[in-house]
Amino acid sequence: MNDLLAGALTATFLVAAVFFFKFWKRTKDRLFSHFAVAFLFFALNQILTTLLDVNMERRGLAYLLRIIGYVLILVAIIDKNRPQTRKPPE
Repeated sequence: MNDLLAGALTATFLVAAVFFFKFWKRTKDRLFSHFAVAFLFFALNQILTTLLDVNMERRGLAYLLRIIGYVLILVAIIDKNRPQTRKPPE
């Protein structure tokens, strides 16, 4: 049952990544590309923890991918809300 739920969660992460890549392709906004890559990291984390059946001691190393994904989302949000500086026309 746990493998079934892990597979469903992985598929959901991959669908979210495709969804954000689609919006990035349409708008070329970096926020969407950052979110898509973050969800790919989440899916990879889920795949590694499920398929490799890592023990509790080494599971922390697999969760580094999840931390990277969260940091990437934070960077994307900060980048999006940062004031844009434009060069004056010469």
